[in-house]
Amino acid sequence: MNTINNQRKEHWDKIYSTKNPNEVSWTQESPTTSLDFIHSFHLNKEASIIDIGAGESKLVDRLLDEGFTDITVLDISETAIQKTKQRLGDKANKINWVVSDVTEFQTNKKFDVWHDRATFHFLTTTEQVNKYLTRAIESVKDKGFLTIGTFSENGPTKCSGLDIKQYSESTLQQQLRRGFEKIKCVLEDHLTPFNTLQNFLFCSFRRTILE
Repeated sequence: MNTINNQRKEHWDKIYSTKNPNEVSWTQESPTTSLDFIHSFHLNKEASIIDIGAGESKLVDRLLDEGFTDITVLDISETAIQKTKQRLGDKANKINWVVSDVTEFQTNKKFDVWHDRATFHFLTTTEQVNKYLTRAIESVKDKGFLTIGTFSENGPTKCSGLDIKQYSESTLQQQLRRGFEKIKCVLEDHLTPFNTLQNFLFCSFRRTILE
């Protein structure tokens, strides 16, 4: 892991070591929009789903409750992974846990769904974005699905003290044009634990077969 990625890991380990879910802006009690997108793909319960940059998200809890059996959770912070494992208790044994920076993620597995809420927008350089997209293209099955939630053009410009990259429907579609075809996008105001609003753009894509 290079120096920049090490700094990112240290940053997120510190966040998850020192703050509870009600002290960070991205916390959701129920990941409704993410679930709506996943339901729209009409998957069977054996479908392989990876949650990128999951942190302490409760999406994994909900997917387990719904009977999905092939779930992978990835986060750069081992602290976040451990806290989520503790919350799940024995159910944690049903999950494939990966501690990795997504731009360095290596796997031979192919996923039906790549889900990312609020990770992609932290990648602010062309190199980081290209590495992420390469990983996604390599990891999603042909005709599989990708769903991303980022801050919109009306959303914050920083999060957790870090710069982020805002997206519109067209700019996100442009970034993913090699390898993914847009299905739909929605805008949503996320109510933070501090009773402030953050405007998100959520989009779903289908993996295209590269020539």
